[in-house]
Amino acid sequence: MLVEDIMSRDPLYVEDSTYLTKARQIIRDNHVRGLPVLSNKGTVLGIVTNQDMLRVTSTRSNVTVSGYVVSVPTVSGKTPVLDAARLMLREKKGLLPVIESEEKPVLKGVVSLLDIFMNIDLERIPEKQVSEIMTTKVVTTRPDDPITRIWDLMIEKDFTGLPVVKDDRTIGMITRFDMLKGTARIGKESERRPSDSMQMTVEKIMSTPLYSVKPEDNVASVIEHMLKHGVGRMSVVEDGMLVGIVDRNDLIKCYLGE
Repeated sequence: MLVEDIMSRDPLYVEDSTYLTKARQIIRDNHVRGLPVLSNKGTVLGIVTNQDMLRVTSTRSNVTVSGYVVSVPTVSGKTPVLDAARLMLREKKGLLPVIESEEKPVLKGVVSLLDIFMNIDLERIPEKQVSEIMTTKVVTTRPDDPITRIWDLMIEKDFTGLPVVKDDRTIGMITRFDMLKGTARIGKESERRPSDSMQMTVEKIMSTPLYSVKPEDNVASVIEHMLKHGVGRMSVVEDGMLVGIVDRNDLIKCYLGE
């Protein structure tokens, strides 16, 4: 399978002169992990990601994307999908621009880890249990934690999501997209007003219901479960207790035999 078989052919994008507030709105409203950034000549300069948007606490309307462009490798439509997957995992990027050629780096589409995940051949999945691929040292948050604390933690550690735990039970998940919602923005920007920021807590914007799997579940069933519910990560629970977390990256690595 080639990238051209699964890529988005009419992707959202921004130019380097686009205001950052506009890019943030596009990412938030369309639930994408990033956007290609083009020059005024239409060539690909790089991408801007949802992680970059978390780093921006200002709502000033005159700040442009140009200072936040991340350089990333590009692929062509003829690149094998598995090669593109390995490249994204190695570079720790959720999407790659698809260009016409190295000589003519104009945008032809975008391929993402989600595109690859949605096209996994379940019959080729190794016979493994979740316990063999999950992350066991899980960083968690509490429902009463202030948004500002989780905001800074996600930036520092490059987390895409954290389980929310109350009384040793996982009750939800908070993700970058949750953080980019308007309510999260209000909490971050009211940091200098303790009475306001204290009211903005994790439980007000976390994602529910919580989807979970068991350590003994096979990897193929977890992929089906994630696709069914449209989530990018799941808590691994045993006897009601959180014992790990598994995400798309873990599952794609397993699919690649890594």
